Amino acid sequence: MLIWLLHYRGGIEYDSDNPARVFNVHPFLMFCGFIFLVGQAMMAYKTVPAAKQAQKVVHMVLHLIGIALGIVGIAAVFRFHDMIGAEDMFSLHSWIGLTTFIMLGLQWLLGLVTYMFPKASLETRSRMMPWHISFGRALLYMAVAAALTGLMQRETLLNLRGHAEARLINFTGLCILLFGIFVDLSVAMAHHA
Repeated sequence: MLIWLLHYRGGIEYDSDNPARVFNVHPFLMFCGFIFLVGQAMMAYKTVPAAKQAQKVVHMVLHLIGIALGIVGIAAVFRFHDMIGAEDMFSLHSWIGLTTFIMLGLQWLLGLVTYMFPKASLETRSRMMPWHISFGRALLYMAVAAALTGLMQRETLLNLRGHAEARLINFTGLCILLFGIFVDLSVAMAHHA
């Protein structure tokens, strides 16, 4: 991702007068927060060798940081659209991405009140856990779908067919897909271990 944005796309800068540099904040922060940190948060709950409460805190904090990065990433793309006079929310990528982001925020809030503070009854927490896990896994795949459609959209808009940059974008997309699969497998295997 960094090679693409720094070498081919001219860098990353939210406060730039250059719309392209402002746009580049979007894929970078959405990848870091929405894909990488959320994936780490999912794995941390089962893989951090610590007490259950510490695992929950790591899980919640990584998700919260991912959500915060996502907010800035989404703000960057809206700012970019304002700078160039483009319409917001015009593509499948934007619909999947914003829907996923809103649902992830709701999942985080529900997890906070159910499992951390004020905390639901043990029976309610037990009943909710399979739904929480399944919904979290689905949200990861939705985030991966948003990332892949975003990369395809950008490659198409830049008319990069046949260029080395297009191959790098495709490789980045493949890595994101594989990361999502491996995170999901680690969660599924840890759940059944």
